[in-house]
Amino acid sequence: MQLYKLVHMSESDTDHAETEDDGIQYDPESSRYNLFECPDCDNIVLALGRDEPPMSCHDEPMERVADPEIHVNTPDVKQVLLQAFGLPKAGLDICLCVIGEGPLSANEVAESLGYDRSTITRYLNKLVDLGLLQKAELNREEGGVVNVYHSIDLEEMRRETLLGFYVWAGEAAALIEDANLTKQDYLAGNPDQDLPDVFWESFSDR
Repeated sequence: MQLYKLVHMSESDTDHAETEDDGIQYDPESSRYNLFECPDCDNIVLALGRDEPPMSCHDEPMERVADPEIHVNTPDVKQVLLQAFGLPKAGLDICLCVIGEGPLSANEVAESLGYDRSTITRYLNKLVDLGLLQKAELNREEGGVVNVYHSIDLEEMRRETLLGFYVWAGEAAALIEDANLTKQDYLAGNPDQDLPDVFWESFSDR
């Protein structure tokens, strides 16, 4: 089971916005994951699977979250990969091509997908840096060597992509918490003012 501790943001710290009809809300009865929180502090845990509380806090089991009110947009795998790993459609296509047909050289991937050779090389190197693909040297029959790319072990890929996303989610949660605390401080010092756009522009540059 994969776990990641996220920073809690209370309802008083968070603005509730109206969402579109395609938004989703956490349903503890049907979700493939669970959310647990400590009743005595701000610890929240995300747990894949349907297990009982995966850990305790203050020597007491954490409690399952049952009624979060905030809605979020339905995640899309391409957008998740783009935001968390910097992988747009071309990068995803290249990754899946190598996983399904590898080991392949950059030229072979380019011939298979029809992308520009420089695009193929850029994303192959990025996928290697991310740990999703491996690069090796293959001896040519006519002499010389060529770089070929192949998939890492699929179970290892599953683990690494989940951990990578949870690291990204943790950083995103910490950023939102920082923004909420900064907003709270600003409003406390300026009770008669709304938050101007320049405030958020200034915060994003910090």
